[in-house]
Amino acid sequence: MRRLFLAVRAFWAVLLRREIAQRVHEVLSTKPAEAVSLPELREKPPAGKAPTPRQEPLGRSEALTLLATLQREARFVDFIMEPLDQYTDAQIGAAVRDIHRDCARAIQRIFGLRAIVAQAEGEAIELPAGYDAARFRVIGQGAQAGAVRARVIHRGWEATRCQLPLWSGGASAASVIAPAELEIEGATPPRLGEGVAIPPESMS
Repeated sequence: MRRLFLAVRAFWAVLLRREIAQRVHEVLSTKPAEAVSLPELREKPPAGKAPTPRQEPLGRSEALTLLATLQREARFVDFIMEPLDQYTDAQIGAAVRDIHRDCARAIQRIFGLRAIVAQAEGEAIELPAGYDAARFRVIGQGAQAGAVRARVIHRGWEATRCQLPLWSGGASAASVIAPAELEIEGATPPRLGEGVAIPPESMS
């Protein structure tokens, strides 16, 4: 009865805890002379493996740094978060032109993007047998059968570098994408962040 109760406990421990499952696997893989009892698994870690201390992230997420860069250089977040129902398609199109240009410039500087294939869309390309499926997504019957001749639908993109700006702020600003801008009463400095730049001449 005791062994049955222990088996039930072991079942739920293996199901719910990855480290227990790994250690049970190691025990079952050992020779009988080297096996240890299940209660010992809870009391000591596997031999030769010291617990790894949890590392706290330094600085802030690179994703936030990228988003902050696109906001600073292209006002990307301002545009995405701006309600557009009140604007016409012409107004939105005029605003997107500048945002598109500035976003493309920032992304190209940081990542150095280039097309994976040189052929233009619609042209044919030959792929040798054993091509990398992560670089070439071939669609259609027989896509994985050796060498392939296919038509380019999308040229793909790859980064030649990843050079995000270094962030040196404090912990309290780690999640800031764009600081709030305030103005002293009575002063009239240039305003740098008043939402999306929708051309007033196109307003209805």
